[in-house]
Amino acid sequence: MSVLSPPPATTASPAAERLTVVPARHPWRWVGAAAVLVLVAQFAHGLVTNPGWDWATFAGYFFEESVMQALLVTLELTFAGAVLGFLGGIVLAPMRLSGNPVLRSVSWTYIWVFRSVPLIVQLLFWANLGYLYDTLQLGVPFGPGFLHVGTSSLISSLGAALIGLALHEAAYAAEIVRAGIISVDQRQLEAAAALGIPRLRQFRRILLPQAMRAILPSAANELVNLLKSTSVVYVLAIGELFYQVQVVYGRNGRVVPLLMVATVWYVILTALLSVFQHYVERHFARGWRR
Repeated sequence: MSVLSPPPATTASPAAERLTVVPARHPWRWVGAAAVLVLVAQFAHGLVTNPGWDWATFAGYFFEESVMQALLVTLELTFAGAVLGFLGGIVLAPMRLSGNPVLRSVSWTYIWVFRSVPLIVQLLFWANLGYLYDTLQLGVPFGPGFLHVGTSSLISSLGAALIGLALHEAAYAAEIVRAGIISVDQRQLEAAAALGIPRLRQFRRILLPQAMRAILPSAANELVNLLKSTSVVYVLAIGELFYQVQVVYGRNGRVVPLLMVATVWYVILTALLSVFQHYVERHFARGWRR
């Protein structure tokens, strides 16, 4: 029986022992960082010293009562549009994935139309619905009606804004929800069905928790976009934030500071939504590691 001897230890050559490790240097990276810092400092200096920003007027109107009421209207439109839009998207997404060609075609057509038409056109259409239809009736299709409602009294400016925002949001929400559903490995649902797990429990326990990880980032981005899109309803003379600052600077001529009031409030609301998004995503990421 032979015994294998260990290989002889290799000794480093004198030349290798004299090697000096030098870290990589990136001089142009520091030059670029310095240039960016100089530009940021110049911009901040201009914000402080340029009298055109008129920070005194900005501070005077930032918490002004009419501005705060308009901010509340903006939040109401955002919340109602998001809830109604995503409820519609939750209905449209399964229709788009359905094996029924009628449901699939209706969902695809709805999404295509409402994503193609600009939001401002949709708002003006709903505000002028009475031009096309004097009354809406409930009754037998293509037959007599039992209940007649005038469109002029049925849809107000606020109602037109809410309908336009909700229907527009539903088209985008449907694609977000559909992307989340198809991101889940369907073999998991097949395995769950083979184990006899009911379809509703499959949805709640298997599909939804995994789909939410794909849905939430896009949904939060769409919610921020909806918050900013509420400024478009100024065409219907609704007193939301952007409309109200337009009224104020139309009265006093202080355009820039009033626009900054609206800008800063939009930034604050977007930051709050981002914080909320972080915690919701962390909740649905429990037990999952990249």
